[in-house]
Order: sequence, then structure tokens, then C-alpha cells
Amino acid sequence: MPVLDRGFIFGDGVYELVPAYARIPFRLDEHLARLERSLEAVRIRNPYRREQWRDLVAQLIERQPYEDQGVYLQVTRGVAKRDHAFPKDVAPTVFMMANPLVAPPAALVEAGAAAVTAEDWRWLRCDVKSISLVANCLLRQLSAEVGAAETILFRDGRLTEASASNVFIVRDGAILAPPKSNLILPGITYDVVVELARADGIPVQLRDIAREEVFAADEVWVTSSSREVLAIVSLDGRPVGNGRPGPMFRRMYRLYQDFKEKVMRAGRERAAA
Repeated sequence: MPVLDRGFIFGDGVYELVPAYARIPFRLDEHLARLERSLEAVRIRNPYRREQWRDLVAQLIERQPYEDQGVYLQVTRGVAKRDHAFPKDVAPTVFMMANPLVAPPAALVEAGAAAVTAEDWRWLRCDVKSISLVANCLLRQLSAEVGAAETILFRDGRLTEASASNVFIVRDGAILAPPKSNLILPGITYDVVVELARADGIPVQLRDIAREEVFAADEVWVTSSSREVLAIVSLDGRPVGNGRPGPMFRRMYRLYQDFKEKVMRAGRERAAA
């Protein structure tokens, strides 16, 4: 990337991470729609049509040796002299790569993970998948330095998300999560968890969640493409529930793994056939 690319100079760009199972991208249209929304929000011209993005993703996946992949797409505003104002007539820069997509190890799933909490002082457009992630990195480092898996964030006493994942809690047999807004990333895995819960008859509430509710929760989970669904069993050094992954987590984990084998690995179109 040229040193005067605005992604390098300003973090002026957006990205997507598309999971591919058995070389088939999962919910690619949803990921590309989110990319389009991010590009529109920061006023970067989309360099490709939807079908062109599909072709590029397919070509990249085909060239890799791994069956399960995380396909990373990044679009910056392009190369121009350093000036905060947008340059005119500059072509966006596109960068793509793919890495192995590895699920959390069985031992971690069985034991659960620790997390810490912090105030969410990031900008007010967390729904934009911006490459300007220094705030997320600083917040994630708080948990990394104490050997925890995540930093769960609160803004004005309300749960938002974690530094690199969405957050769910379980109280009295219901799954609760913050509703989508400008303060959280609209996660694709978040959508899957909500869909699976509702299809299995589990009550779901999407509403504001107070900090006190999180600490009093029976269970706490984090979700993302790479973490899938992971139980948090310790929060700021205090046990969540009985300090072990709970029964609702185990139920959702089974549902998610079944969905991954029957739908994600089969491809959405094939599964619907």
C-alpha cells in the first residue's frame, strides 16, 4: 500500500470479514450489504458492483489451501496528498486476503472464558465497520494484559458490545441483547444466534441492558465469526452464574454447530433446495 494511501495516513476506510465454510462464503450478500452501508456512511465510492465482489471473493477463496477461511475485504478512500478534506477524482484502494478460519478450541468452549469490563469511549458510529480500530485495540488490550478473552463495554451504564464481538446475556430463561443501533456493530453471528433461538422456542429480548443486569446474569456470551458462541464465566474476576458455561449456552452451542454443518458448510442456496 502506498504510504500516502488515506487508509495508512488517516485510517480512512472500511472493511468486512466474510467467513467461508468448505470454501462457500456464508451470507455473502449480507456481508456485502453491510460493506455497502459502511462505504455509504463514510462517503467512499464503492469500486465494484455486488456481482463483481462475489467473483473476487470466489477467486480468492479458490486460491487458498484451507477449507474454512476468513476473507478480509478492505476499501480505503485512495492515495492523495495528506489533507483532511476528501480528495477529488481519486480511485478507492481495495485490499483482500484470506486466512484460515479456526473455531475456538474444545477446551475453551468446555471451560468458558474470562472477560473484563470498561467504559465504551469509542466514537458514535460503531455500526460502521471502520478500519480506524485503535480504540478497539486499546480496549482489547485491557483484557489481553490480564489473560482474559474479551473486554465488555458499557456506555452510560448500558451494555453496548465487546471490543471485537457482540454480547448476549441470559436471565430467567431468556436471551437478552442490546438492539442494533449506531453504538454497536450489526453482527452477522448476532443475527444467527437470534434466529436460532427464536426457531428453537427460546425467548429473546432485544432491549437496553443495564450494567447491573450483566453482573447479575445467569450467563454471558460473546459472539463473532471467529469466536462463534463463547461463554464468559468470569467478569472482572467475579464468577458469572456458577462459574461454568450454563445450560442455555450449551443448548445454543449445539444449535450453532448443527447450523454450521447443515447450512454454513452446505451453502445457503443448497440448504434451501
